[in-house]
Amino acid sequence: MTKDSISLSARDRLAHLFDGGEFTELDAYAKVSDKLSGVITAYGYVDSNPVYVFVQDSSVNDGALTRVQADKISKIYDMAAKTGLPVIGIYDSFGADLNDGISAMTSYGELILKASNLSGVVPQISVVVGTCAGASAILAVSADFVIMSKNAELFITPNTEVEDLAKNAAENGTASLIAENDENAIEMVKELLIKLPQNNLSPVPMFEFSEPESAYSDNAECIAKAVCDEESILELSKDFGTAGYTALASIGGATVGICATNKTSDKLTSNDCSKLARFVRTCDAFAIPIITFVDTEGFDNSESSNKSGAVLQMSKLASAYAEATTIKISVVTGKAYGPSFLTLAGKGSNADLVFAVENAVISALEPLAAVEFLSHDKLKGTDDLAKSREALINKYIEEQASAKVAAEKMCVDGVVSVGEIRKALIGAIEIMAGKRVSRLPKKHSNSPF
Repeated sequence: MTKDSISLSARDRLAHLFDGGEFTELDAYAKVSDKLSGVITAYGYVDSNPVYVFVQDSSVNDGALTRVQADKISKIYDMAAKTGLPVIGIYDSFGADLNDGISAMTSYGELILKASNLSGVVPQISVVVGTCAGASAILAVSADFVIMSKNAELFITPNTEVEDLAKNAAENGTASLIAENDENAIEMVKELLIKLPQNNLSPVPMFEFSEPESAYSDNAECIAKAVCDEESILELSKDFGTAGYTALASIGGATVGICATNKTSDKLTSNDCSKLARFVRTCDAFAIPIITFVDTEGFDNSESSNKSGAVLQMSKLASAYAEATTIKISVVTGKAYGPSFLTLAGKGSNADLVFAVENAVISALEPLAAVEFLSHDKLKGTDDLAKSREALINKYIEEQASAKVAAEKMCVDGVVSVGEIRKALIGAIEIMAGKRVSRLPKKHSNSPF
């Protein structure tokens, strides 16, 4: 067996997760007829932080969910609600036990309700290391983060047309992280947990940190490496969307969520908008400051499969930022045109503080379109149309769309050099630490999610 295909037993998975391999098991003797329940529930410490865990045991009746198994998992959710501790679910089961019939399905409904009630209260992480099918898949994907080993299976009903289910889950945004094997998946859980607060009332974690060693470059990953603490970045949903970039990291020792729009030079697609919106809502749920690096020509509404739905995804992203009450700081590192600037760096609703680098271009219209609209007459009779148009574009940017002009109009709070971005962010996070926002009383918003 190769290292990539390593599959641990249920107990080995727990031992690998908990500090020193030590944990306290709950309801160890619960049985279904003369067999064990097919799930192990426990609590213990991960990097010295207490957590609750349930792990399905496929060696017992293929890990099939029964009423007894559901009751054990339900107790984990109840204890997490009382104590405000994270819940880790490790999935390896072919679904409900058909011998329990409708009782098992009712049990799934109760578990989904409890997971939903805990959503946004404590971090929930699902780890799919085997088969996770049917209603079990719905429960797993309701967590804040889904980690899959590359040989795992996650589906409602089997689809023979999809050969690599883990890769497919990563590309459609279902899985946040893909692991090589069980051990790697557990290590990813640890890396995630250490960056998350215990619950929605706990402060974000603080770390010892080293200054970044990477040089600044105008690419999302390079910007993050040049600004965030050295070796602190954990990129999430990397295969979902092309231009959008999301990661948990630390700046000045404090956990932050990083959003960026220029992982590639593409405009923001529906997938990018959905990815960024989901991440913003996750960070906001646990009061993790959101740092957004803006460099995009805008939204792509030309997607052949989703022309009519593109605006819906854009609205989803705008609503996620507007609704978030955590600290929101934006840095315009390149282009920010029209609705994209409003959505990602708009003062008042979508950002608390906005900075722009010296060569940023901030415009209500794409500069070429602005020149064609405002100065088309000046192009008449020119000997070199391209050269004349380029001169008008440069003039428009300098006089109406530069970072300095945006600062003069109070659309940004400050203009910084690329070498000053990290210092500006550390100061902004510190000064905004006491941020308090009250919303109108309501059950929830009815934004397009």
